[in-house]
Amino acid sequence: MDVERIPGRACGPPFPVYEHLLDSLAAAHAGGAVERDATVAHVLATCAGYAYADTETFAMIVSRLGMDAEACVRVSQTVDAMFVCSTAYLAQSRCGRVVVLGYRGTEPQSLGNWLGDADVGSQSSILSVREGVHPPRVHAGFYLNVRATWWGVMEELTRALHGRSLLDPTRTVERPLESLWVTGHSLGGAMAVLFALAVAGGVEHRAIADRLRAVYTYGQPMAVCAPLPPWVDEVGRKIVRHVRARDPVPRLPPVQWGPFVHIGQEFREDGGVWHRSASPVEPLVKTREIAQSMVALLAPARQRRSFRYSAAEHRPHHYIEELRPRDRVTELGD
Repeated sequence: MDVERIPGRACGPPFPVYEHLLDSLAAAHAGGAVERDATVAHVLATCAGYAYADTETFAMIVSRLGMDAEACVRVSQTVDAMFVCSTAYLAQSRCGRVVVLGYRGTEPQSLGNWLGDADVGSQSSILSVREGVHPPRVHAGFYLNVRATWWGVMEELTRALHGRSLLDPTRTVERPLESLWVTGHSLGGAMAVLFALAVAGGVEHRAIADRLRAVYTYGQPMAVCAPLPPWVDEVGRKIVRHVRARDPVPRLPPVQWGPFVHIGQEFREDGGVWHRSASPVEPLVKTREIAQSMVALLAPARQRRSFRYSAAEHRPHHYIEELRPRDRVTELGD
């Protein structure tokens, strides 16, 4: 397992995007509130998008957003023969009370990632679970990627929980972890959901589970199978999923590949406006629509609208831009 630590980055005008971001992250979803927060949605979409970048870039973006970071840590593991390509970033605020955990999604150039996404056999456990707690069945490929970096991520979070600096664990920070936010785009979103289920299911992770404010995902495929045990509904209250209208990935795996379902709140984009949906998107029934969505990605712009779904609609920067309040500068300073 590879771990890289770097200090937080400073930024100047026109940044930060949000002047009081730490206060917003400390206050949102407090006291068990489950209402989606628009600022959090934009911030975590940006973190999810830049989880595809290197550690320096992720640290820079976190700083530009307004999070005064003590450290940014990358935890990664790659095992090609087992279709493992797992990367997680953790950003710890300088005061210590807020940590953002972002999982990287499918890397376009990684064959292992694509094969792992297609490994839809279901596993019957979520790491360790409390006695008497029935685990749900989950997507095998997604689960394997969560497990690959699980202990590294948990080690970092335990340090934050004990008030240690993630840059230099021999030092303390002002306050221990109070608010944990988890995010991811595409595969990263599925991994974020499985992480939340894993910490909720294990009694030894109760302290971290209690500090999990919410999981925000973007273009996330389905990761769990029906029927769901009752305790999963409680975890679902903390999950906020974002789905663009013509993005095919939230409709995967196809219905023929197993009884996969979504959990949590779903917000759909329609003409640039996000609305809470009364029900989750349905899985694809016609598997040929997967191939058609890839064709749409390569089609001339004027022809793309003729396709029901387009893989181009799945790209993370579309989610970032459509969630950005129009009175806020972009993470690139525009």
